[in-house]
Amino acid sequence: MNSANPVTYLTSSYSPWTVFASVLIAMFASYVALDLAKRVRQSDRVLARGWLVGGSMVMGTGIWAMHFVGMLAFKLPLVVGYDYLVTGISWVAAVGVSGVALWVASGDQLTRTRWVGGAMAMGLGICAMHYTGMHAMAMSPGIVWDWLLVGASAVIATVASAVALGIFFWLRERTGLSAFGWQVAASVVMGVAISGMHYTGMAAANFPSDSVCMSWDKLGGNDLGLLVGTVSVVLMVISLFSSVLDTRMHGREQKLSASLAAANQELQLSTSADPLTQLPNRLAFEDRLDGAVIRSQQEQTRVGILFIDLDGFKPVNSSYGHAAGDAVLREVALRLKRVARVTDMVARVGADEFLMMLDGHPDRASAAQVAQRIRDTLREPLEVDGHEIALSCSIGIVLFPEHGPRGKLIANADAAMNAAKRAGGSGHCFFEPYMDASSPEQIDLQRDLRAAIARNELELFFQPKINGKSGQITGVEALLRWRHPARGMISPGVFIPLAERFGIIGALGNWVIEDACRQIRAWLDSGMRLRVAINLSVHQLRQNDLDKRVKDALARHRVDPHLVTFEITESVAMEDTESSMRAFERLSAIGVQLSIDDFGTGYSSLAYLRKLPARQLKIDRSFVMDLEQSEDARSIVEAVVRLAHALDLRVVAEGVETAGQRDILQGMECDELQGFLFAKPMPAKSITLWAMGDEQDAVGRAATGSEAVSFSDSMFEVDRNEPYEPTEPMPIGGTKGDK
Repeated sequence: MNSANPVTYLTSSYSPWTVFASVLIAMFASYVALDLAKRVRQSDRVLARGWLVGGSMVMGTGIWAMHFVGMLAFKLPLVVGYDYLVTGISWVAAVGVSGVALWVASGDQLTRTRWVGGAMAMGLGICAMHYTGMHAMAMSPGIVWDWLLVGASAVIATVASAVALGIFFWLRERTGLSAFGWQVAASVVMGVAISGMHYTGMAAANFPSDSVCMSWDKLGGNDLGLLVGTVSVVLMVISLFSSVLDTRMHGREQKLSASLAAANQELQLSTSADPLTQLPNRLAFEDRLDGAVIRSQQEQTRVGILFIDLDGFKPVNSSYGHAAGDAVLREVALRLKRVARVTDMVARVGADEFLMMLDGHPDRASAAQVAQRIRDTLREPLEVDGHEIALSCSIGIVLFPEHGPRGKLIANADAAMNAAKRAGGSGHCFFEPYMDASSPEQIDLQRDLRAAIARNELELFFQPKINGKSGQITGVEALLRWRHPARGMISPGVFIPLAERFGIIGALGNWVIEDACRQIRAWLDSGMRLRVAINLSVHQLRQNDLDKRVKDALARHRVDPHLVTFEITESVAMEDTESSMRAFERLSAIGVQLSIDDFGTGYSSLAYLRKLPARQLKIDRSFVMDLEQSEDARSIVEAVVRLAHALDLRVVAEGVETAGQRDILQGMECDELQGFLFAKPMPAKSITLWAMGDEQDAVGRAATGSEAVSFSDSMFEVDRNEPYEPTEPMPIGGTKGDK
């Protein structure tokens, strides 16, 4: 080629609308590519590979279609065709570069090496597709290339690929409408970049004026462009529809997974929470306790546990129904949560049993204060379905590490709670070693207790009951004592819980009934007629042959049934009202007197109270002790006295210790009084001497029984003119404490 004959080139032109169509196809192909990039990251490997293969074909066809639609826009003054084989190879190159793009986009992260390598591979693939497609024209003489522009097109292809990969990774973490908007914008950028590479490459091609297309009779230019464009758009639409369908299915799958996760969470919550009160259950409480104990050991601090049991809850269900009982429990849960601090935990572990964990290094004083706040809070009346309900509670307290290892903390708190309940309820009690029935000492003690009856180690003490008007003795209450040969006098608070745990309580109860009848006969033979009150435990009340045992003991000792009173605590009487009613009726048929003990500490239904064949109510000492300081206590006691008299019942006040209390009770016309103000419990011989007027000898004999006795001149005679009513007996173990 010389200057005399310069090379001339064919004049080319472009159809603007077809160019625009090619750019739109490039953008659409880019959008589909971005959408497919999300599909190839499926966790299912087979499905991910399917999307990779299918996506590569659809995406590659889209890019390839853009090229040929662009070629359709290119006009030369000659007929143009394309070689079949070379055209097919260009399509393969387009599919291959799409596969590389999707494979790189499927990675967990875009490292620099992966990014650069992927961009270069894609750039070369795009160039290969484009220039192979150009070669399919089979021009003669060949196309004259402007290599500067060829290089520029390669750079554009590589940079566009790098940008596309970055967009792939950036967009796949986006969701919702924001992600859609960014995907459209990214598709526009990528479509323009791909089109820019194509038309830069076309600008690099120069066709000599004598050029002839050797493949003019092969794939026709116009027909090929229309066919490729139509098929590619159809393919991409189908792919996009499949992608949208997959997205919806994936969305439903995510919703299903979220629903399943929520169901799992609810199931886990149901296994760790009480469904009625929504408080944690025992499982959750013990899990939290484990962590608190470990932290306590590391930091050398304490953890406290309060075992809370409602007194007299069962009658609420029997009187008002279970719906009312459930409402009461929910209200109790709310009140306990209000008492608890942020670091504390409250749980429901039984029908009417709750646990509270005190964190933050509590001592005995602070634990007792919390227990008192709980008692005060629960004592406030609550209203359910128009009924005012008053409750109390018994609380057992343990402190870690003083009161046992982690595995025994709750059991020990339960034992302490039972001790508080046996003491009359409406109180709290710290755990003591004797409450642990599994200790070697307790095993030895219960063995000795079984033999105590045969060894004559048991003894009844008696505490007088005084007429509120005359000051004369109306009777006595029998209190059980155990003189152990090695340990000395053992408190009923120690051996009565032991008897209940090891099944000895029935034998002890029978012994008390038998010995009380024997003592009554001894007094009768000496010319002294005293009424004796005996407390019945819940275990005795449930004995089917209790009435027969009582009847046999009375007959054996020739004792008038009216000389015996059986006292049953209010909480025991109302625990199973139907069973209590049957037991009361059988005992009443014998002729013995019946009394409701500790009245006011539990929950009594007046309907049942009227039906019970009781002749007496005993006001709990917790009300009596506050008479001089509390207007509320005076109002309660006065209301009980009036209620009892309206029901033709006599009233006994226990725990009278001051003259002021006595005067207030006498002013309220309380029928009988009992307490340390008049006399402490004493052996039978001391009672006999006392009644006979030998005060000094009675004092001496009482002292030998480790009891001090105070006397009043008005008590030396037995009041024989009073209507025959029972006096206040102590529970057989004396667990309430002497009056």
